[in-house]
Amino acid sequence: MKVVVVGGGASGLMAAYAAARKGHEVVLVEKNEKLGKKIYITGKGRCNLTNDCSPDEFLQNVVRGEKFLRGAVYRFPPSTMMDLLEQNGLTLKTERGNRVFPASDHASDVTKTLEKMCREAGVSFKLNTEVLKIDLLHSTMRGIITAVGEIFCDFCILATGGLSYPSTGSTGDGMKFAEEVGHTLVPCVPALVGIETREDVGSAQGVSMKNCVLSCKRAEKVFFSELGELLFTHYGVSGPLVLSLSSYSNRLPPEELALAVDFKPALDDKQLDARLLRDFSERRNEQMKNVIRGFLPQGLGLLVLRSAGIPPEKQANAVTAEERRSLLHALKAFPLHPARLRGFEEAVVTSGGVSLGELDPKTMQSKLVKGLAFCGETMDVDALTGGFNLHIAFATGFAAGDGIPID
Repeated sequence: MKVVVVGGGASGLMAAYAAARKGHEVVLVEKNEKLGKKIYITGKGRCNLTNDCSPDEFLQNVVRGEKFLRGAVYRFPPSTMMDLLEQNGLTLKTERGNRVFPASDHASDVTKTLEKMCREAGVSFKLNTEVLKIDLLHSTMRGIITAVGEIFCDFCILATGGLSYPSTGSTGDGMKFAEEVGHTLVPCVPALVGIETREDVGSAQGVSMKNCVLSCKRAEKVFFSELGELLFTHYGVSGPLVLSLSSYSNRLPPEELALAVDFKPALDDKQLDARLLRDFSERRNEQMKNVIRGFLPQGLGLLVLRSAGIPPEKQANAVTAEERRSLLHALKAFPLHPARLRGFEEAVVTSGGVSLGELDPKTMQSKLVKGLAFCGETMDVDALTGGFNLHIAFATGFAAGDGIPID
């Protein structure tokens, strides 16, 4: 069977390899001048390619599509991906949080290995070739129309990615093609991205707080609360905690959300109050902008004082009991209000895409068009950071390529 894979990223390379190894004639079409352009920037150029955990643990880190992905992840778990790459000459290492990287710390080595696997399996490549349209005949794949002509095929896998990092070529082409042939699209929103706040937190720009708790509630109900690292920026907040929160909250109206940061989760209210009293006593003649440095970095400390309504120049011995209670609250539940998410140009992944109800979870094939399948970010699936999203690309790519019937 002649197979065309559109997109030469992680999912496309894996789909092409899986299809070719079963004996299909495979052509991979990529509009960029090289393969794996987005792979090169993942993991800050090191490529966190998967997470060395069990399928069950993996699925706990999926934000959307957990049920749909279950079969693909069990058939192609992280251990299988790791074995496959190492068998093809790529040495791997596992770091904090079970994150897996190439031992060389070069993302390019991952792309080179995947390309080598494809070439050895018989895949041919067409680079610098933009696909313009999917050609159907009676709801059956006929071919793809490119800027340089039509490529006829029996089967097509769309692996064109989402909308995040558009500079790498991820411009939602596959979603457009899917919609043109009758598929439903779940509206796309950025995921794993920073959050702009209504509050001006610019004075704390660059301050990173480890071991704090970020909580988010909607209609007075807390739906997110995790311990970790938070980074203050010129626009609001970012860092691991915020990236995770963005994926859980990106389909909710930001005006309905309220954030709270506990900067001292190791101390309960009583313990923290005792600490405040002690510091106020020992530093009674000092201004609060100096006293607060014992609790937080200077820029952030000033924000907390402002939230508590305490003038920075006020002496510690002049702080009232009510002001101290306000300061305690600001340290334990510093309030922030989301204005919007940062854009796709900064988002690690895209949330949204082709509706999963219109796809076969075993083969990623369309239920509407014969001979058409999807994989990776083109579909409405996404997960947390730690190698999970790249492995979703690999697992769904493998399922799509391996699931093509043999004549």
